[in-house]
Amino acid sequence: MDFNYTEEQLAIQDTLRRFIAKDYGFEHRRATAKSADGFDRQAWATFAEFGILALPFPEDMGGLNGNGVDTMLVMEMLGRGLALEPYIATVVLCGGLIRDAGNTAQQESIIGGIAGGERLLALAHYEANGRYDLAHVTTTATANGGDANSGWKLNGAKVVALGAPAADTLVVSAKTAKGISLFLVDAKAAGVRLRAYPTQDGARAGDVKLVNVEVNAEALIGSDGGGLPLVERAVDYANAALCAEAVGIMSALNEVTLEYLKTRKQFGVPIGKFQALQHRMADTVVATEQARSMAINAAVRVDSADAAERSRTVAAAKAYVSAQARFVGQQAVQLHGGMGVTDELNVAHYFKRLTMIGLTFGDADYQLGKFSDTLLAA
Repeated sequence: MDFNYTEEQLAIQDTLRRFIAKDYGFEHRRATAKSADGFDRQAWATFAEFGILALPFPEDMGGLNGNGVDTMLVMEMLGRGLALEPYIATVVLCGGLIRDAGNTAQQESIIGGIAGGERLLALAHYEANGRYDLAHVTTTATANGGDANSGWKLNGAKVVALGAPAADTLVVSAKTAKGISLFLVDAKAAGVRLRAYPTQDGARAGDVKLVNVEVNAEALIGSDGGGLPLVERAVDYANAALCAEAVGIMSALNEVTLEYLKTRKQFGVPIGKFQALQHRMADTVVATEQARSMAINAAVRVDSADAAERSRTVAAAKAYVSAQARFVGQQAVQLHGGMGVTDELNVAHYFKRLTMIGLTFGDADYQLGKFSDTLLAA
């Protein structure tokens, strides 16, 4: 198997690397996190110009026909910059759902808007008491007059919808008479109530309440009752992307930590001269490269038509990368001493984001259980 990246992939990665180094510095990121949107809309427009918002969509939908590896390369660079823009929420999760299951009208109206940077979406799926269980859905969708062709009425509540505060459209899961289904809902529709809040890593999320929210028949994504497999696939894509983002953060952490060891002096010499610290630094580099291998494996397998293989590979990668990310983050903080936990230093923000990645869409324990279940079912 050829593990070399193509010229186009390397070009995208290099473009993002230069943009982040020049225009997305740490102080810019801190200021952006405190803004009303919680992300930089100009940066989002720049991402559209680069083509990364169109990357994972087929050419006939106005995309660039990218795959899981392409998304991995993008997420690794966004991780290095601690980018706050809702790439996973809009492009990977919701964009992936519309790409895979949307009808022609939905694809034409939504994918182009995503690719152009004009439309933001968020997945409102998780509910209280459900933890990471994707099948836990109590929100209901009732056909108007018992006829689905007349539209639907949604009632229920969702929690921690990533990117929801800025979203124009929500993808909402709800139970119908046939099972879990997915619906497109205008974020400002009558009956939609949003409680927005910042997350620990500086991003934004929201809890969504739906009270007799009416949508037409065309709002249904895919088939009535066929929503759960679609969400499972979208979350697998998101977890593969998170693994890549974590690797980007771990690489950046190693670089800043090594630089600190070279410049911080104790007893008249750089602390990087001490063998014990050299060993710890070497361990973090090894951990990062091992995590990179797992992230690559997930990126390659996430496009598999075999749902069991996809789920098993991504679960293993997320569990392993989460554990290694925790180790690298802790070592970086400790090697920086007391400064490692201060808000003024980027190390603390990298560590917060790694922690949030480990908890998003299933922590390491959950992923290990999921991996075990797939082995037993094989």
